[in-house]
Amino acid sequence: MALPWFRGLLSLIFQETCPLCYQTAATVFCPDCQQRVQACQRSHPPEPQKILAWGTYREGLREAIAALKFKNNPQLARPLGHWLAAAWLAQAPPKLRPIVVPLPMHAAKRQERGFDHAELLARHFCHYAHLPLAAQGLERSRATQAMFQLNAQERQRNIAGAFTLGPDFRRRLPKRPILLLDDIYTTGATVKAAAQVLRRAELTLAGVVVLAVPHRSSRSTVPRSPSR
Repeated sequence: MALPWFRGLLSLIFQETCPLCYQTAATVFCPDCQQRVQACQRSHPPEPQKILAWGTYREGLREAIAALKFKNNPQLARPLGHWLAAAWLAQAPPKLRPIVVPLPMHAAKRQERGFDHAELLARHFCHYAHLPLAAQGLERSRATQAMFQLNAQERQRNIAGAFTLGPDFRRRLPKRPILLLDDIYTTGATVKAAAQVLRRAELTLAGVVVLAVPHRSSRSTVPRSPSR
């Protein structure tokens, strides 16, 4: 058993730091940065929407998403995924038990980054919401250009045909509806491309959950998928 002074020394050496401000933090975020991120949370209508976004893509949440994706902070997926799940649970129909499918990265990009941020978010989302996860329900079969550099039409051309059914669904098509999950919803091009793959397989799309939408976004819709 470690002596008290030794445990204290270990605690000092291995203290966590907030990935946004680099100050010492008892949890993933320091209190100030957590408050800034949570200040981006949107209010949600009582009835379910096809697209549920936890927050607005502005300072605070924007920094947290960038730190998760580009600064090697996979630990941020836990609080962000839990907050998104809490928002979904607050307005989802009680009997709706969809299978959660993250919008995947291309294998080369995942290898370069070391993890798939949408998959991590989905895992924590499902843990909190007690929903099944099909981490490989979809597969990005073609590498695409970074979307932030493109306008709406270029995004559609860039993402067209980029998704196929993944190993989870190629083995057996599920009977449950699908809930797509991603980090940001902007023009909807990525979601529409994924929904088209589900529609071809005659799968039902229950909706989409994302961490953030741009400030200008209000109410959005996604293509309907027929029931199996």
